[in-house]
Order: sequence, then structure tokens, then C-alpha cells
Amino acid sequence: MKNDIYLRRSRKVIVMQEQHTLPDTYLATALKNISALGFTFSPALLAALRTLSIFSFVKWHKKLTKSLKKLVGAHVQYCPMYPNFPQQVMEASGAELYLEALFHYLTEELPALTPDKRESLVDQIELKVIELGDEDDFRQMMRKLIEANTSISETDKADLAWTIEHEEQVEKLLPAVIPQKEQIGFVAAALLRCGKTDAALIRPYFKTATDVLRLAVALSDGDVSLAASTPFRKFKRAERRLLLELLEQCSDITEDMLRYRERWIRLGEILHPSEYKQRFASCHTAFDVLRNNKPFETFNRNIEEALRYFDTDRAVEHLLERPGEFARRLDHLLRLEGNDSLWIASFFASVADRVATPVLLQVMAHFKHRQQANELRLFFPKGNVAKAFALPDSRFPIPSDACESVVNICENILLVRFAKQPDMGKVFIDERLQHYMVPFSQRSASKALRTLVRGSKLSMPAGDTIRFFLWWKEGKVDGKETGRTDIDLSAALYDEKWNYMEHISYTNLKSEKYVAMHSGDIVAAPKGACEFIDLYIPSIVAYGGRYVVTTLHSFTGQIYCDLPECFAGWMMRQHPHSGEVFEPAAVVDRIDLASNTQISIPVVLDLKERSVIWCDLALTRNPNYYNNIESHQTGVIAMGKAMTAMAKPNLYDLFRLHALARGELVERAEEAQTVFSPKHGITPFDVEAIMASFLAS
Repeated sequence: MKNDIYLRRSRKVIVMQEQHTLPDTYLATALKNISALGFTFSPALLAALRTLSIFSFVKWHKKLTKSLKKLVGAHVQYCPMYPNFPQQVMEASGAELYLEALFHYLTEELPALTPDKRESLVDQIELKVIELGDEDDFRQMMRKLIEANTSISETDKADLAWTIEHEEQVEKLLPAVIPQKEQIGFVAAALLRCGKTDAALIRPYFKTATDVLRLAVALSDGDVSLAASTPFRKFKRAERRLLLELLEQCSDITEDMLRYRERWIRLGEILHPSEYKQRFASCHTAFDVLRNNKPFETFNRNIEEALRYFDTDRAVEHLLERPGEFARRLDHLLRLEGNDSLWIASFFASVADRVATPVLLQVMAHFKHRQQANELRLFFPKGNVAKAFALPDSRFPIPSDACESVVNICENILLVRFAKQPDMGKVFIDERLQHYMVPFSQRSASKALRTLVRGSKLSMPAGDTIRFFLWWKEGKVDGKETGRTDIDLSAALYDEKWNYMEHISYTNLKSEKYVAMHSGDIVAAPKGACEFIDLYIPSIVAYGGRYVVTTLHSFTGQIYCDLPECFAGWMMRQHPHSGEVFEPAAVVDRIDLASNTQISIPVVLDLKERSVIWCDLALTRNPNYYNNIESHQTGVIAMGKAMTAMAKPNLYDLFRLHALARGELVERAEEAQTVFSPKHGITPFDVEAIMASFLAS
């Protein structure tokens, strides 16, 4: 399990070295096997493997191969409706395709089509290198995850929970400070479940009443982001005392508890604070205010009242007490003041050094692009599912000098802050990092072959044909049958201005204008089912096509988290008629679909720039229509427009600030002690290190 986590997160593995000499034939065979999956070993890993006995190596290799197959999606069988896809679909007439689809819909059986012998894969594949790791590096990786100054995903939490349970030296995982509030509750709960902590160890992490609420939620297996309500379990007496003890030590608990009044009232019914009113007097008083609805003046009420009456003087006076809230309301304040808004920026400058680094970066990027006219604004609601939504951008403008002032304030504060960190020497930053977003919130990120941040733009590998794939299975989950399950893979094509051109789906298996085709609609998956779509890029661009939005629709209505397994991804094929329909080595990205949704948008393609925009989004289904691409065009276009125009802080700007503050920028990677690049040194996929070390406040 440890190597599974290590391999997926860092493409590293641990080898318990021995005193043997492994024959070269075993190593060569292993390298041949994993190259078919798109991987190879580093020289250091090869050297370590040479020390193993044949028995130890074979055992290790079996486990590794199983993990690699799972990573790329090669652990299942792919039997598309048309086994000789794509040639078979290209050559079939419309009548043939219609009759074979009708046969399948009536019988749920695949047509009796004979697969031809396929030519061996002739594509040139760049293999991904697996490095040699060690216990200390693995432990440091997980510690950085705890130290992350942003929220983490459900996959991250599962990895952390396993590590905490099995780590013998758990104290080495715990930093002095856990900056992200959600991590405090989750980590403390994981430690308590394993019996590896006490009140004295975790007490320093809890500063606010909401921190304690998150712990109660985590102990009840709920959503620590607090986006959704959690039914609290019955706590043991020792747990009740611990929660009240942690709450008692926090300051200003009443106001903080009022933010989640109903949840605290429900929790109080379980904690019984009146039993400890002498020992935990502040808790007893706070619960009395909540239960009996006693008058209590709160900070947010004062702010909202001031803004309602356009009293910016009063609002700023209060916001100076809470700089983080000041930063979040800055756009609203500047809009209210219009041309006389510079004084607000000057007051913000007086407290900006107390604003967290992630917030400063987002404020800086926001005001850097604030003058640009955008058709839509994209919002990511807080919670565990990325149900983004877009709204027309109807905000009033803000004067350019005010925007420039805020950007300069944020940049100067960050430079001073970063200068306090260790010197980086000569620094090289690859300009391609301008297309990779800073990982501010990963709580709703899906499990994938490699960790990416929404909005990041990846260059396509060599090749002209993109092949999307989908695999799903129906069956039993938690003792409940899914019933017949039909998941549909679709791709909608748009021009430069997002005018609809065509779509490829079960309703339109191939295009008459472009080289684009679908492998056939499968409507049941008792043993697993798959679908593919091929898009030949030059043919689409020649007709004026630019954007492609890939979508996955649960036609039969099941949500993805209720399926035994469902995943999708894409390959870049240089010679699409060679090799198998699914070639593991050609897989570029794979993503698990396990969210509480029926429509997913994994990626958007920009064929003009030959880039893939990572989305990992859910789209709300229109209940009045069939769940397919035709019925949801409006939402698909809105998401596509918003994702392609999204202006968020990128890694190039973040690393540039660090280099200016504590290093010397150079133009060549060979001259640098510190390298930031998509493929070398610190990469966009080193998410734990970025969240912990480069977003620290």
C-alpha cells in the first residue's frame, strides 16, 4: 500500500535492498513489461533492484505491475462495440451503424463482429521514469501534505489516514503548525482513531471554535469543509470532555459558534455542556446564547449593515481588525467608492502583511486582470464536489490606479515574506509554467494518474489523433445493486467564438466533415463496458474548429460514486490504426469518476494551441431532458468559455516572486541550482511541496 501511494503521488518506490545479484534477464524482462505500460526504471532504481534475490524481485515486480496497470487503466478488459475501431466505423454505412445499434438496444448484446489482427503499435512513446525513494522521503511527502496551506482532496485524506495508521514514528509527520483549518480537524481525528494522540499533543493546533467543530465533524465521518451538514455520532464521555476542553481554550467562541449556530446546537445536544458548566464555563455560556437566541453583536453583522448603507468608512474601520476578511471584500469596497477608492487601498496596505499568502496571491491575480472584459465569471462552490457554475460578469468597473495599487501592495508584501525563507541560489523558471495554475483548493479534485489543478493547460504530446476512453461497470455497491448502467462518452466541437459545429456521441457516431468517430454506444455493463472517441486534429482545424469539450453523461441516472468503478482518460495516437484500441503506454491522463454527479467534464481541448485544459468539473443535470450532450449544450458552452478565459494565479508568477525575493534569475537551466519546469526540478505535479513550501504565510 505504501508503494501504491508513493508511486501515484511522486512516481517513486521503496526497495528493501538485499545482498544478492539479480540476473540481467529478470531486469530486462521487467523493463520490457513495464515499457508496455509507459514506464521505465531510473539508474538508481535499477542499481537497487540488482541487489534482490530472484524470489524478492518477482514478488516486488508483481505488485508494481499491478499498481501501474491500475494507474493507467490497464487492469480491465476493453471490448468496444466495434472491435476494429476506428477503421470499422469509418468504413461502415449509416444504415449498418443504425441496425447494429438497434440490435444492441433491443438485446443488450454486442453485435457479432469479428476482430481483425491488428498491426503492432508503431507510435514513439516517451516513457515515464520511476525513481528510487526511501522512507524518509515518503514521510516528508506526507508531512508536507499536512503542512499544505490549502485544502486537500479526498484521495489526499485517504493517503494521510493510511499513513497515520501505519506510521510507527507518527510524531515525525506532525509539524509545529498546521496552517489549513480543514487539515487540523481531519489529522486530529485520524490520530484519535488510531489511539496515537492525547489532548496535550493536539491542543496547540486548535485556535477557534470552528476548528473544534471540524474535529467533531471529522470524527463523525463528515465534510470538514463544513459545506454540508453532518449527522453527529454519539461521542464517548472521554471524547465529549476532549471536545469541550479544546473549545474552552479558544477565544471569542460565542461569535465563532454563531456562524454555524444550528450545527452547534445539534452538537451541544450530544456534548451536554451543562454537565461541565463549572469546569468549562465559557462553553456553557456560549451554548446558552445559541440555544436561547440571546442578543449578541457579531463582526459580520456590523460589516453587512455598513455595506448595506454604503458606509465604507465604517466598514473599513471594522475590517482593519480582520485583514483576511478585508482582502476578500476589497473588490466590493472599491466598487462602492468608484473614482475615490485609493484611500481604501492605502488602509488595506496597513494590514496586508497579516493576510495569508494564498489570499494575497489570489487578490493580486484578481486585480491584475480586473480591467479585462469577461463575458462570464466562474465560481467553485465550497465542498467536496466541483459543481462549478458561471454567471454573466455584471460588476461595475474599478479605476485602473486602484487596481494597480492593490497589485503592488500584494507583491511587495509577498516579496518581503518570501525573502525570509532559505536562499535558492540561481533560479531557472520555465515559461511554460504560466499555463499551470497554483493549487489553492484541491478538496474536490478527483483521483488521477497525475495531480493537476483546474484551469492548467498542458501541451499535447506529438501526434495528430486524440483518443478519449471511458470504462465503467455496474454491479453491487455497499450491498445495493446499481441496475443497468449506461454511461455515455461525448465530444462537442466549437469554433473560435464558441459557435457549435458538431458533436460526436451515441447519436452521431461519425462526422461527415471531419475525421472524428465514436466506437459505439454500449448500454449495459455487467462485466464492464468501454467507449472511445477519435478526433483527428488537422481535419477539425481545417474546417475552422478550435475547442472540444469532452463530457460524460450517466444516461440511466446513477451518480458516479454509486458505481463499482468508472474512469476516463485520453491517449495521443500518432498512428491510430496501429496497436490495440487501448494502448496503456499511450495514456496521457486518466481520472476516476467517483463524485456525487451524473455529468462530468474532464477536459477541454484547444486545438489551435494544441493544449489540454484540465477541468475535472461536474455539471448540473437538467431533469426535464435526457442526460446527453444535446440536452446540456448551454451549460457545456458556459463551462468551456469560463475555463478557457479563467484568470487565476499561475505557477510562473509564484515562483518568480520567490526567485526575486531569495534567489537570482538565470536564463538557462544548466546554470541554476533551483529549477522550476514541467518536467525537471520542481514540477507542477509536486503539489505537496508547492502547497507547503511555496504558499507558506
